Amino acid sequence: MGQFSGGCYLSFFIFVLLGSQVPTTLARGYEDCISATTGTGKLENIMESKFNPSKITSQRGEALQHGQSGTLPHFLEEPVDAYIVKSNPIKLRCQARPALQIFFKCNGDWVHQSQHTSQEHTDLTTGLKIREVMINVSRQQVEDFHGPEDYWCLCVAWSHLGTSKSRKATVRIAYLRKNFEQDPQGTEVPLNGMIVLHCRPPEGVPVAEVEWLKNEEPLSFDDGNVMEKKGDHNLIISEARLSDSGNYTCVASNIVAKRRSATATVIVYVNGGWSSWTDWSPCNVRCGRGVQKRSRTCTNPAPLNGGAFCEGMSVQKSTCNTVCPVDGGWGEWSEWSACSSDCERQRSRECTAPEPKHGGRLCDGVAVATENCTGGLCTQNRKLLHDAKPQGVENSSDVALYSGLAAGVVTVVLLIVAVTLYRRSQSEYGVDVIDSSALTGGFQSFSFKTSRQANPLLINSSMQPDLTVSRTYTSPMCFQDSIDKELMAERSLLDPLPDLKVKGVTERAEYHVMSHPQTFPRGLAPDYRGVAVGTTLGRRGKNLFSPHVSLTPRLPLHRATAVFGHAGGRLVVPNTGISLLVPHGGIAEDTTWEMYMSINQEDSSTVSEDGPEIFLSPAVTYGPPGLDLSYPIAMTIAHCAEVAADNWTIRLKRHIQDNKWEEVMSVDEESTSCYCLLEAQKCHVLLEHPGRYALVGEPLNQEAGKRLRLAVFGSPDASNSLGFTLRVYCVDDTPHAFQEVAVGERSRGGRLLEEPKMMLFKANTFSLQVSIQDVPQLLWSIKPFTTCQEFSFSQVWASNQHPLQCAFTLERYSHSSSQLSCKISIRQVTGKEQILQVYTSVVENEKGVVPFFTQSDCTITSQTGSRAFKIPLSIRQRISATFDTANANGKDWQLLAQKLHIDRNLCYFACQESPSSVILTLWEAQHQDSGDLDSLASALEEISKVHSPKAVTLSCSKEERDSEFTKLA
Repeated sequence: MGQFSGGCYLSFFIFVLLGSQVPTTLARGYEDCISATTGTGKLENIMESKFNPSKITSQRGEALQHGQSGTLPHFLEEPVDAYIVKSNPIKLRCQARPALQIFFKCNGDWVHQSQHTSQEHTDLTTGLKIREVMINVSRQQVEDFHGPEDYWCLCVAWSHLGTSKSRKATVRIAYLRKNFEQDPQGTEVPLNGMIVLHCRPPEGVPVAEVEWLKNEEPLSFDDGNVMEKKGDHNLIISEARLSDSGNYTCVASNIVAKRRSATATVIVYVNGGWSSWTDWSPCNVRCGRGVQKRSRTCTNPAPLNGGAFCEGMSVQKSTCNTVCPVDGGWGEWSEWSACSSDCERQRSRECTAPEPKHGGRLCDGVAVATENCTGGLCTQNRKLLHDAKPQGVENSSDVALYSGLAAGVVTVVLLIVAVTLYRRSQSEYGVDVIDSSALTGGFQSFSFKTSRQANPLLINSSMQPDLTVSRTYTSPMCFQDSIDKELMAERSLLDPLPDLKVKGVTERAEYHVMSHPQTFPRGLAPDYRGVAVGTTLGRRGKNLFSPHVSLTPRLPLHRATAVFGHAGGRLVVPNTGISLLVPHGGIAEDTTWEMYMSINQEDSSTVSEDGPEIFLSPAVTYGPPGLDLSYPIAMTIAHCAEVAADNWTIRLKRHIQDNKWEEVMSVDEESTSCYCLLEAQKCHVLLEHPGRYALVGEPLNQEAGKRLRLAVFGSPDASNSLGFTLRVYCVDDTPHAFQEVAVGERSRGGRLLEEPKMMLFKANTFSLQVSIQDVPQLLWSIKPFTTCQEFSFSQVWASNQHPLQCAFTLERYSHSSSQLSCKISIRQVTGKEQILQVYTSVVENEKGVVPFFTQSDCTITSQTGSRAFKIPLSIRQRISATFDTANANGKDWQLLAQKLHIDRNLCYFACQESPSSVILTLWEAQHQDSGDLDSLASALEEISKVHSPKAVTLSCSKEERDSEFTKLA
């Protein structure tokens, strides 16, 4: 005690007076004082003795009893660094031996005793007391602490001899920021090049760990070619292989969260390399100075993934000299020899004037001539010498020769006649028809086998392109025409009705159906085969399909006309996806109507004055206005909406006065005035009133999208012999819109350089970017600042069938550069990219322009009578008679509609005089291209197996239906 200073004694006295509840600050000050005079550990002993002297005495005696007189507390467990995740508190734990008491001190302050949780037990091996203490640290405590260092805590353990302090344990709030400090960037590297992807993870506590994903799979570092630089988390691939192409993602994670970086696309490309030269070809002339050549291909290796095309010439030419051949010629005849005993003499000549040289032909004729030298008076064996040879043998041989030749000629003539007749008979068949019987009683389904015209210019994706020629595509856009089914067997059709018991027929027969004459609209000569030629013309007025047909200027563009009667028929605007089906019986008997259908260009601003609606299809007009029909017609309209998800509200609208449009019905709602069946690319509409109709759409969210068709055309620059122009089109994905492009390009001599591709353009207000890439810099030049062009969102979104075009003008450095390889990148900002690859020859006379439409029947606009329908009339009538009225088993038209998947808006059919007929008309329009009756046959077979279905009776009056449409008119 003599070591204490006066100030310490005074403090100690005050400390004793205050009793056991010692303020923390006083205890800390007293501890510092004692430490400065007596050394660490004395304060606690004094505190304990003053608090409870008797206890100290007993503890000291106990310690002496257990042999602890010279032992300070030893920590068996010290507090460890910890992180607070979200709002979950953490526990700090201390364990010491021997220890009379353990307290926590955090950030220099004693933790109140009430916040400690302690327990004590005796070590059975040593007999020493072990004390364990725990405290909780909350997020609020850490956030409220403001100091130069992190929040920390330590343990202080007392024994009779002194105190011991544990290590400091820091407590930090764990977090991980959302954004990476550096995202990996996509790159393109050559084969065997080095790939370096940088990644700096978000700031976090504790520091985030980084791993790499390739195509959403963890990247393996077992391969020595792939390594990760741990310090800055860079991914390094020393020698790139083709298999290293892919999408790479950097993933950072700690105990709080996991973050993903932006995906970096790595493309390993292969630059093209020339193959070995072929052997020199033979000289192209047989005599004199000529040319020989050899070639090589860019296939060693072939350019891949946008790699550069080989530089240099693919063909080498060299002059050659060929020694001219000398044909042999006969010299002069020699003198006749003396007359021999056989009454003959001879003379000879040689092929030496000149001799044949260098492959020249030998002389024609005989070298030795023999004749009778006595004028026929010399005889042998009492016969004249010239009669010695048997003449009859030679004569008979000549007769056989001429007879064989005559027989051969006759055979060839007969064969030619037979082939000609066969071809003529076959040419009368529009398509082959194969019977696909599905029901007992002669219900045959027809499948159509159209001849697929080979496209030699369409390059297989698995083969490397031959760049020595240009690549041009054809794009037929015609509707398949149906065929006449008058010859179908109809024995016991759909027997036994009304129960409609159906069985499959295993036999398959083949029918060859003769085409019936076309129905000609009023005012057209039979030479036109019922074709409204104006429908195949673009705005420039050039006929693409039938050059021999003279133009008819009185017919407008995109218009089809035909005369229909009671038998009905089909009207088609070729290459537009627009057609009209007039059902049988729709027009009264002894009455004909000259009907027309045309396409009108509309501006999207006319759809609604202030709404976000746009046109999704062409505006189609059918008439005449006073048309009176007993049954609704079925109109098919192609559209460009992406209807896979419910992101649109699509409506059918009708044009009214003052250039305004009024809603007829929403596709998703029910109506008795008309019916809409929406498919992925078409919409089938049942209408009763002529007029102008169109599909319009209102996007419900930014995920709503419409399909665009992308195409690239090219042609030499007329003003520059070294120039070549690439024109890129973005149009609504409908046949009509693309036909406008094709017609215009045909007029300017353009070539389709890549198959058109489809792209989804979303309603997210982002623009459309078009750029040209990978142009061979050593062979071609392009104007600066023209490699990337952009269409605004409004231009693309409200284009309404009008083509959007941008052009890239390139110039080659020399005439020897005859090939062009590049790619066109088209993407909506923040969206997916679509690539149009161009491999073409720029020499105009190397390949003629290939027409875009190659089918010969593209101009057929109408079919009348049974040829226009897939279902034979007799079967159609029996089906209607069976299902229009429910039979004893309750099988009515509602069940027919359900089995044909036309079971929505049934109130519309209930308003019809013959619901089954209208359902079959809609089915005809829906299957006009496939011509497959198997689905109808299967539906009827399923109906035959249904037992007493529960039918709901629907009714509707014609007055209700007409009044609903009158409200719209």
